[in-house]
Amino acid sequence: MDGDKIMGRNVQMSWSRNLIRHTAAALAIVLAAGTTLAHAEKALDPFKQVKQMRRGVNIIGYDPIWKDFEKRRFQEKHFKLIKEAGFQTVRMNLHGFDHMDATGKLDDSFFTTLDWAVKNALANDLNVIFDLHNYTDIAKDPAAYKARFLGFWRQVAPRYKDASNRVMFEILNEPNGELTPQLWNEYLHEALAIIRETNPTRNVVIGPGFWNQISYLKDLDLPKDDRHIIVTIHYYAPMQFTHQGAYWSPETVHLSGIKWGTDAEKRKVVDDFAKAQAWSKANHRPILLGEFGAYDKGDMDSRVAYTSHLARTAESLGWAWTYWQFDSDFIVYNIDKDQWVEPIKKALIP
Repeated sequence: MDGDKIMGRNVQMSWSRNLIRHTAAALAIVLAAGTTLAHAEKALDPFKQVKQMRRGVNIIGYDPIWKDFEKRRFQEKHFKLIKEAGFQTVRMNLHGFDHMDATGKLDDSFFTTLDWAVKNALANDLNVIFDLHNYTDIAKDPAAYKARFLGFWRQVAPRYKDASNRVMFEILNEPNGELTPQLWNEYLHEALAIIRETNPTRNVVIGPGFWNQISYLKDLDLPKDDRHIIVTIHYYAPMQFTHQGAYWSPETVHLSGIKWGTDAEKRKVVDDFAKAQAWSKANHRPILLGEFGAYDKGDMDSRVAYTSHLARTAESLGWAWTYWQFDSDFIVYNIDKDQWVEPIKKALIP
């Protein structure tokens, strides 16, 4: 081979190597950008998430599904019915402590059922909230249940770290009792830190102490640099009306015939919600009305007026809401009759 050919070949090889090197570098940049983009897509602004959540309903907290999947009342078809009725969100009430062994490990059947519920909710274009609902246990003895509380999120958070951003975690329903507002601030920070290890930008739902009441928002201590938090409140005032005849409530179980709907009663709701809205604006945190409703034994016309007034007032403020609840009590759907409780449904979704 003559010198010119050798020199030409060397130049060609050098050019090829440079091309490969630059192409690889460019590809690396593209891949890195793609990774960044994918990560960005997983993050959803909490205010936008609340707009997406809009109207919702609590489900499966007291369904036999958790003890025996084959005996479940809530069926796959109900996800579709919920979506078709005009709801956008389901809040799944999870009694995780009941499914832990002596070491605190959640049993496989719990996750099998939860996976089924998440899959079907997302398939029907529904947002999902995981609500840890063992609030009565931890309220009695926070120290005794702290390991289970934190252990629940140590297992649940990593399992669903790659789930759609439409899945949200609610750290604990209605902290109360011995889990004081001050102690609750400590517990929520520890649980949130665990969640953030695997879910750094997933929106997490957190409410104030003392039953998620509006008046305790001022005592809620949230990490200022964590902006992926949705604040939840619950509203059942006045309890004499909303819980009349409720067998689990000694204060109201014997009450009956109490109606609701005067201008003063409606104004009380507006004023209470205005306080939460003022807190929301001052702290730049979106609001979810996570529970509200009136027990089944109350006067239907009053229940309809109450339910409608709360839902419309919440919506007027830009909040999302999840009604308590689909089945069991306060029902919006009668599974035994396989039909909606139309007055309540229309009060929620006119």
